[in-house]
Amino acid sequence: MSAVHLARRFVGSLRPGPPPADDIEWLASFTTASERTLFERMSNPDQRHALEVARAVGQALPDAEREVLVAAVFHDVGKVVCGYRTPARVIATLVWAVVPHDRAAAMAEGRGPLRRMGQYRRHPELGEELLLAADAPEMAARWAADHHRPADEWRVPTAIGAVLKACDDD
Repeated sequence: MSAVHLARRFVGSLRPGPPPADDIEWLASFTTASERTLFERMSNPDQRHALEVARAVGQALPDAEREVLVAAVFHDVGKVVCGYRTPARVIATLVWAVVPHDRAAAMAEGRGPLRRMGQYRRHPELGEELLLAADAPEMAARWAADHHRPADEWRVPTAIGAVLKACDDD
């Protein structure tokens, strides 16, 4: 993840309030009730980011199927598990810049602050679990798990993954 992307996400997270009503209405047009329940668990900044990514995907792929839009919206849904808000995410992101990823699983199973930090780092895998439990499209669950992996490890079509990644990282 680039420093520019992280800086944009940080600045965007400081803006108060939920996404615009027309974005929520658009979301309701292609999501199920269980998916919307997951969306409601997301913080306002995460909801706004998710819808911005999905709108960008919809513009890049005007004929995108529902599963692609759901993948765009829910790529970061696993972050709800740790419950972090912006200040804790900044700290966690800095810590994870120097801590190997393989430590995250052990930390996520631990107790206290380290558990939450491990959960934050494992948000892709946790997002996949949440989406599968909500009967979301398998492609969306795969993208949630894969969106920080290298392209050769994606379990979604490469062309679609490239658009999802570009819209998330812009």
